[in-house]
Amino acid sequence: MRVLVVNAGSSSLKLRLLGGDDALLAEHDLPAGPEGFDEEAAARLLGALDGIDAVGHRFVHGGPRLTAPASLDGGVERELRAAADLAPLHQPPALAAADLTRRLLLRVPAVACLDTAFHASMPAAAATYAVPREWRERFGIRRYGFHGLSHAYAARRSAELLGRPPDRLRVVTCHLGAGASLAAVRDGVSVDTTMGFTPLEGVVMATRSGSIDPGITLWLERHGGLSEPELWDALEHRSGLLGLAGTGDMREVLRAASAGDADARLGVDVYVHRLRAAIAAMAAAMGGLDAVAFTGGVGERAPEVRAAAAAGLGFLGVAVDPARNAAAAGDADLGAEGAQVRVLVVRAREDLEIARQVREVLG
Repeated sequence: MRVLVVNAGSSSLKLRLLGGDDALLAEHDLPAGPEGFDEEAAARLLGALDGIDAVGHRFVHGGPRLTAPASLDGGVERELRAAADLAPLHQPPALAAADLTRRLLLRVPAVACLDTAFHASMPAAAATYAVPREWRERFGIRRYGFHGLSHAYAARRSAELLGRPPDRLRVVTCHLGAGASLAAVRDGVSVDTTMGFTPLEGVVMATRSGSIDPGITLWLERHGGLSEPELWDALEHRSGLLGLAGTGDMREVLRAASAGDADARLGVDVYVHRLRAAIAAMAAAMGGLDAVAFTGGVGERAPEVRAAAAAGLGFLGVAVDPARNAAAAGDADLGAEGAQVRVLVVRAREDLEIARQVREVLG
């Protein structure tokens, strides 16, 4: 089955055509802005692709009722549209892309693949906020988790690299990019994650704050005169590494820190402190740890961050080989010889996970 993977986000539209053996047959990236992507350009690219047997669409949010990949029919689309308020930057362009491919590929089946679905398996203790019952029941306030497609692939690929069955592995997957989250994956199932009701919760990110005391926003609203849109914009777009070091690009932050910039040094230290604590928390959620897998732009290309995170986790049995860490390219085992816990780098391949789910849904 040749699967077209459509990944529409707030800044780009990514198209990948995978063959039956998962070989990458074609790839195209289109920029996107506040008004979405260029549908005419996308239509031209789609028209040039031959032999598409199925389409897999990435949706950031499945809402409270979609907890597994599903054929993209009218009912599923209604649920996805109802969840648009929960992912306002990502859901609308993904729905637009689904509408476009449906019009151009009339008889080709489509499957909705959901970032939140992987975390639907979390136990109630991990998924529930200690807030009033009315909020939970009336508004559906709960921890959803995100980056599920990346976490699912990284966990499965980690098992392959270690030569172990996925259902006998405890791995913390660290998706570190502009957005960042960790997941505790025990026996192939997510049992905890760092993002929650929105992607703002968790570790420090490029421009997102990660977890903060919610009282800060209430205090700023009352005493600082800040409005809800101002608070949202600040936490989403002007915090994280950008707020600490003046840039959200980890490469620039690391260069500045090595040159003696105090703000950049603080930015790295805060980032690593929160990351290290989150890895330990995820290990606790599984009752132990066999491997830590780094993926995403920062996870794959910042050996300094990997080494710094691992340096504080020796009590868990984590140790990185400096030479392997520095030389890592693509999928690799960075663990020190004899270390109890393996440390891996896994290239992010959400497209492979989406294609796998499409084939599973369509049989």
